Amino acid sequence: MEFEEPPEHTAIREAVRDICKGFDAEYWRQHEKNHEFPWKFHNEMAAAGWIGTAIPEEFGGGGGGITEASIVMEEVAASGGAMNAASALHISVFGMNPVVKYGSQAQKEKYLPRVATGELQVAFGVTEPDAGTDTTSITTRAVRDGDDYIVHGQKVWTTKGHVAEKVLLLVRTTPLEEVRKRTDGMTLLLADLRRPEVDIHQIDKIARNAVGSCEVRYDGLRVDGSDLVGEEGKGFKYLLDGLNPERILIAAEALGIGKAALRVATQYANERVVFGRPIGKNQGIAFPLAEAHMRLAAAELVIRQASWRYDQGLPCGEHANSAKFLASDAAFFAADRAMQTHGGFSFATEYPVGRFWAESRLMKIAPVSQEMVMNYISEHVLGLPRSY
Repeated sequence: MEFEEPPEHTAIREAVRDICKGFDAEYWRQHEKNHEFPWKFHNEMAAAGWIGTAIPEEFGGGGGGITEASIVMEEVAASGGAMNAASALHISVFGMNPVVKYGSQAQKEKYLPRVATGELQVAFGVTEPDAGTDTTSITTRAVRDGDDYIVHGQKVWTTKGHVAEKVLLLVRTTPLEEVRKRTDGMTLLLADLRRPEVDIHQIDKIARNAVGSCEVRYDGLRVDGSDLVGEEGKGFKYLLDGLNPERILIAAEALGIGKAALRVATQYANERVVFGRPIGKNQGIAFPLAEAHMRLAAAELVIRQASWRYDQGLPCGEHANSAKFLASDAAFFAADRAMQTHGGFSFATEYPVGRFWAESRLMKIAPVSQEMVMNYISEHVLGLPRSY
């Protein structure tokens, strides 16, 4: 068992940190305040090749694995950009995995190089207002019209829908009542978003406002048959294949936010003087920050194990889900203690801890809730009866 970080991974961290140094807390505060997409940050990360980290080299990417991608995303979040920075890149870094694994050669050649350079923005359209976590109950419908598909339906929480050109769209090509298994009859399409048949509205949110989350309505959108990803009716399988790496990336981003919150809190605890001494001298401040550090360190080990297993082609459902659960929990604990350390100033937007607190809380909900992770572990690891 080897715990020393390989030099190539350390080099990734240092290179990403060098870029992120140019985007300070004020940059992210202003973009959050103005609901403005962080294009300058995005473009610099793209120019340095980091968006294409996990895209195969033959299509202009770096050819790295989930381990490398997770290190990039951890450092992006840890820089202080948190979810606003991570979400600006996340889908481009790994969201095209279904196309990499199941797309046609023509799709890969057409889209992947543009994603790797940051030129092509792609969103992910899965969640629906009346289905939520029960993905098999989606009702967005795609009907064949010759070689093409005509799409009607509605999606919510489509990240980057307002700036994306394409969307990986999960639709029903066979109605639920006509399939043998609930997971059958769903199809993945790479659809156009900048069309008159598509109506996009940003959702008013309490946090992560530099990167929009959108409600998207599709009213007769035509999707070219060449933009069918893989085979018709197998979209849910393709979606499942991407869940473990997504959980690992989210865990790494949570870890980064936790580290950022702890760093800011520790600095404040050393500098803030009350009753004639730094507040960090009080165990009531110091002990929770020490606990936060230990929780983050433990979560990091699970993340590294999960990403290693994924890259080695080993089963990693237990590990990926555990990493997401533990890292998001540790991140929120660290951010909450950072809030407490800052006292009343935690509610001033001059300080970034409020942003870390709200965004880390989101990570206990999305893209999968802590409760659904425990459902997975209970059923698939412990062998307990399914509860839903």
